[in-house]
Amino acid sequence: MGKRAQQGDGNAGPLLEQAVRSVLTAPEEGLDLALDTGASLLAASAGQWPAVSRALLGYADTAVGRCWSAGWRPADLVRVVRRGLKPVHLALAVDLIAAEARRHPAAGLDRRWLEQLRELEAEVWWPSDEQYLGAFAHRHRLDRFALATAVLELLRSWGRLPPIAPVGPAPGASTAARRPTGPVTGEPRMLARIRALLAKAESTEYPEEAEALTAKAQQLMAQHSIDEALVAAAAADRNTPAALRIGVDNPYEGPMTMLLDAVAAANRCRVVWAKEFGFCTVIGFDGDLDGVELLYTSLLVQATHALNKAGSGKDSRSKAFRQSFLVAYAARIRERLTAATERTTTAAAAGRHLREDGTEEQLLPDARLLPALAARSAAVDEEVGRLFPKLVSQRVRVSDGEGWAAGRAAADRAALHGRGEIHN
Repeated sequence: MGKRAQQGDGNAGPLLEQAVRSVLTAPEEGLDLALDTGASLLAASAGQWPAVSRALLGYADTAVGRCWSAGWRPADLVRVVRRGLKPVHLALAVDLIAAEARRHPAAGLDRRWLEQLRELEAEVWWPSDEQYLGAFAHRHRLDRFALATAVLELLRSWGRLPPIAPVGPAPGASTAARRPTGPVTGEPRMLARIRALLAKAESTEYPEEAEALTAKAQQLMAQHSIDEALVAAAAADRNTPAALRIGVDNPYEGPMTMLLDAVAAANRCRVVWAKEFGFCTVIGFDGDLDGVELLYTSLLVQATHALNKAGSGKDSRSKAFRQSFLVAYAARIRERLTAATERTTTAAAAGRHLREDGTEEQLLPDARLLPALAARSAAVDEEVGRLFPKLVSQRVRVSDGEGWAAGRAAADRAALHGRGEIHN
């Protein structure tokens, strides 16, 4: 692991701050000049380069930490860079996040924060802070001026981000400010069972079998939510809804958001779309959030595959066809998931309990069930109102009948599994 930045950077620290300040405050028409001037100052001397490197990683503690305090998380910062900048900025972003993470012991971070760091592979790979920029330039075949320019562009992008609603504690938050965010290690047995079930659904070549496995997976998720609600009711658990962010981006971000909302609604969660930042915030109880992320990821991959096979000739490549396909796909998935959840809830209210292996057992009906579920839904709605007091609805239009029909047919064939990969 690289050595931490040291104090006493000489002129490099003030020079970096001056360059960043000029770039942050520059109007669009003056940005190129500010970048050129700042990068020239930082890259002027090979002898000064190690001090600039050390100063940059020290500055990252402040710049990245300010983003955490404003509600942003590691995956969010990387998503901002991926949407607006280039691969070199993305590599820099991950490194600066890794450098800042040295300040925080892993035990002080919530599990989703740790998962994001792992997924980003945010690790300190450079031998010392003085050698970081030189090693990075060598890796990416950049000269000092080009790398200094990229650094300033990245810091401008992050430095202009507004505060957003937090979805969990920031690193360094006091213990009192933290609230439960689910198990830190492992995962509930039911969720592991769902993963296994859906992996089987993915591998089958028979649509009918995949549909049956799909419905069973959603029923298991609904049963898991019911079980958690009853346990919380019995223990007078004061656990509150949590939230996570999931990236949705062009093309067809509207239908993708509809699909995420369909999965969330069937699992007693709510979705708020921040179109300008390319993500949705999903609000719900922690176990439900895990299931929503799993199912949505799978469905998005399946929808993309089905879309590429659908339609007749060039009509299927038109924007209207694809938009209509994806809207219909999301609408039909909503119907399927909602029906599966309603079947499970009705059965549970009558005392029929779905085991992890998919078989049912008859228990005595529990009169607390429906009030407990209603209370959890009300708590989620209240949390949405607290986090997002001003919301507006968004319509998504369709204009291709063939695309609509193809999308519904694909949704009927879909298996809700979590084995595909998407980038947040």
